[in-house]
Amino acid sequence: QVQLVESGGGLVQPGGSLRLSCVASENIFSFFGMGWYRQAPGKQRELVAEMHTGGNTYYADSVKGRFTISRDNAENTVYLQMNSLKPDDTAVYYCNAEPRKVGAPAYWGQGTQVTVSS
Repeated sequence: QVQLVESGGGLVQPGGSLRLSCVASENIFSFFGMGWYRQAPGKQRELVAEMHTGGNTYYADSVKGRFTISRDNAENTVYLQMNSLKPDDTAVYYCNAEPRKVGAPAYWGQGTQVTVSS
């Protein structure tokens, strides 16, 4: 069973930065891609950023220019660098891994809380 463990969340003031980490229990190249989702209270979970094995990246419009997804292959870790944080970025952030097998369920981490408030 694949495990994804997130860390790095916390309370930060508007305009501040945080870096989230997601450590996978197996080689991240075994996945089609990995990404970060978030869910705010009363809202649906939404995709924030993702990176495919080949290196292609995608960002939600709301975070473009502020968030950066990256990976450390040797550490089986995916990062989300979040800069210029806004109160609207407050949410639980989840790490996601998409299996290469078509139709297989995705893997999820337990989530880490990010709160942006003064």
